[in-house]
Amino acid sequence: MTPEKVESYADGLCYTDLMAGYYIGAPDEVLQAIADYSAWFFVWDDRHDRDIVHGRPAAWRRLKDLLHSALDRPGDHLRHQDPVVAGLADSVLRLYAFLPDTWNARFARHFHTVIEAYDREFHNRTEGIVPTVEEYLELRRLTFAHWIWTDLLEPSAGHELPDAVRKNPAYRKPALLSQEFAAWYNDLCSLPKEIAGNEVHNLGISLVTHENMTLEEAITEVRRRVEECISEFLDAEQEALRFADRLDDGTVGGKETSTAVRACVGNMRNWFSSVYWFHHESGRYRVDSWDDRSTPPYVNNAAEGEQ
Repeated sequence: MTPEKVESYADGLCYTDLMAGYYIGAPDEVLQAIADYSAWFFVWDDRHDRDIVHGRPAAWRRLKDLLHSALDRPGDHLRHQDPVVAGLADSVLRLYAFLPDTWNARFARHFHTVIEAYDREFHNRTEGIVPTVEEYLELRRLTFAHWIWTDLLEPSAGHELPDAVRKNPAYRKPALLSQEFAAWYNDLCSLPKEIAGNEVHNLGISLVTHENMTLEEAITEVRRRVEECISEFLDAEQEALRFADRLDDGTVGGKETSTAVRACVGNMRNWFSSVYWFHHESGRYRVDSWDDRSTPPYVNNAAEGEQ
């Protein structure tokens, strides 16, 4: 984005507002780091999209490899000439400062899989391959970065959760549901833009292509799934809170973990309202006001080092 476009569009995109509504209770420096990382994520997503639309596979492969390197060695990439690479390095270096190295390694591991999932999406879109519904749902959990946003609940709560807690179904189920809601609601709101851009990655598009639904039927089905996430979360939330109660075993560590789980589950609930608000306030989805419904007006089509 040029400085003029930043001035015109940045605040209206509401990227940092989305995070502020999700990670409630986080210390200011943690929330700022998460908000900046979120803004970076949207910029990276737009770069990925432009490299596909304009047929720049070499630029995408170069960026993909650099992002993997920046994730593992952020200090070496802070002054990289590509601001997308430097931005990731800056973001993760700040995020890595809040919790132990075990959390950092987990975050990096999860984000490496996200980068590779974006590469699979690049291939699908370049080749015009619409994944089946099940293939899409599996891939979407990675391209939406379900476990990254869930990982970031922990620095917000100021506590790294033990594996036995994070992997317990009582914790994992509401975490997954909050992210599924967000991803599918995003698909619903992105559908006009993605149809206009001949996209292949959207739950609605997979339903039309592989389940022989009309567009109207697909929209109804996506809405049904979104609503089901909400009702299932309400039940899963109660089980997660009971799980948190059981973790408070009278020890200092047990009480700290119980308190952290309660904070994380509370913010899983906040993801629903924040995501809903964001999609109706952010300029990212106001396609009816764009000259080209497939292309946000703030996007810069140039790739670093390749015009």
